[in-house]
Amino acid sequence: MSAEALPFGARREPALLPAFVLAALVHLFLAAVMFLGVRWQSHPPETVVVELWEAPPPPPAVVEEAPKPPPPKVEPEPVPVQKPDIALKAPPKPKPKPELKPAPKKDVDFKKRVNEQLAQEQRAIDEQRREAERREAAARQQAIAAAARDRALATWVDKIRAKIRGNILLPSGMSGNPEAIFDVTQLPTGEVISIRLRKSSGYKGYDDAVERAILKSSPLPKPDQPNLFERQLELRFRPQDQ
Repeated sequence: MSAEALPFGARREPALLPAFVLAALVHLFLAAVMFLGVRWQSHPPETVVVELWEAPPPPPAVVEEAPKPPPPKVEPEPVPVQKPDIALKAPPKPKPKPELKPAPKKDVDFKKRVNEQLAQEQRAIDEQRREAERREAAARQQAIAAAARDRALATWVDKIRAKIRGNILLPSGMSGNPEAIFDVTQLPTGEVISIRLRKSSGYKGYDDAVERAILKSSPLPKPDQPNLFERQLELRFRPQDQ
């Protein structure tokens, strides 16, 4: 019976045996290749004879992955510089010191002469000042000595007048306080050698009483210091000084 005469459900499938055999041979070949590849390192390869019905398909191409590019370099963002609210003023730079140039020789000589002249004038001024101070000190000493002499002389004259007043006999009927002035000349011993009336009191009786008292008081008291002696004395008398 032919295939066309068979019913639809009982129709034979096409022959699949060769395809299964070929697939099995390919798998066996691949397994053998892998096994031989592992054993290749320690044993010499063995010759395998494989009978192929059809040429095996080419091995799949190994796709090499392209090298990954390096990650892009990320640069840090610049940090903005914050300006201060108040601008700080930079300190001023110190000015360079001017260089001192040596002065010419003529200027040096001139300055030297000027300095010597100024020094000489200053010495003269100092000497004048010292001389003035010496004269002033001497004048003060003389004034002090003169004042002391005047006091000692007044003390001596008071002693003389006191002795003479003790010998005056006032005339009766005299009024007021008139002054009589006498110039008396004496010896160093105090003895009176002359009496002169320089100014009258206006009462002859009083003038005569004073003159008699001066003569009666001779010798007059001597000064405590011999250098105070004076030959001429001016003596003043008033009635109420008694």
